[in-house]
Amino acid sequence: MYYSANQYYKKVFGEKVYKISVNGHMTCPNRDGTKGYGGCIFCSAKGSGDFCVENICDIDEQIAGAITLVNKKIKTNKYIAYFQSFTNTYAPVEYLEKIFTQAINNPQIVALSIGTRPDCLPPDVIDLLDKLNHIKPVFVELGLQTIHEKTAEYIRRGYQLSVYDTAVRNLKAIGINVVAHMIIGLPNETKDMILQTVDYIGNSGADGIKLQLLHVLKDTDLAVDYAKGLFNVLSMEEYIDILCDCVQHLPPHMVLHRITGDGAKNILIAPQWSGNKKLVLNAINKAMLHRNVVQGKAYINHQ
Repeated sequence: MYYSANQYYKKVFGEKVYKISVNGHMTCPNRDGTKGYGGCIFCSAKGSGDFCVENICDIDEQIAGAITLVNKKIKTNKYIAYFQSFTNTYAPVEYLEKIFTQAINNPQIVALSIGTRPDCLPPDVIDLLDKLNHIKPVFVELGLQTIHEKTAEYIRRGYQLSVYDTAVRNLKAIGINVVAHMIIGLPNETKDMILQTVDYIGNSGADGIKLQLLHVLKDTDLAVDYAKGLFNVLSMEEYIDILCDCVQHLPPHMVLHRITGDGAKNILIAPQWSGNKKLVLNAINKAMLHRNVVQGKAYINHQ
């Protein structure tokens, strides 16, 4: 059994909530030359924010537009503003306070979720997050991806594992809910290596986890290596087998926020099977039921 994000959100907020992507229009130290150029090897030109609004800067306008789109499919009154693109604490704290405060003061927003790097949480940003967390709940999502330094170097993560540990410790000290991201299927990682990352995250103090399938996207350096035949992507069967093992390694209190993720189809190179979201989720649900990982239908937040 696992603790799904939907279960957690209903417990905290009293009803179903939906995450809407908000673009803070920031960059990343792995792109502007501070740590490197081009971003992580797998990262698209939009910095993992391929579903964010690009041309609207005003936060309230973005939120209103996103809610209008969501309400065409799902009726809900509560939303989490998800700052997703690039590194969302990589800006002067005055700018961060402006956009985060605008989002958190929106009456339809019940929480903030801020995607960032563990090495982009200086003391003044920690102080700001503490202030915001006293207004409404704040989730900070940390892009760890793997605990294995050789892989981290290959994907150009740009920081050591100890930096992640420090970030989690500092965030938990102010009561922030921490969600760690990891990627399943990174080149040259075995199932044992993947499970070691899951176990590490489970014991790291993080409150939640996002399990992400490796996608090969157009115009990335990962796509160049894939075209050279330097690695293979996982089949759907391989991915689901590893995913089920990962879920069974999670501690009971850890919230599972994602079980696969999906790349934008117009830039997806591989694996092509991942583009059929309904097929993938049904196959995952069937496998989890077969292995007694979950009872009933698996309801996961896939944002």
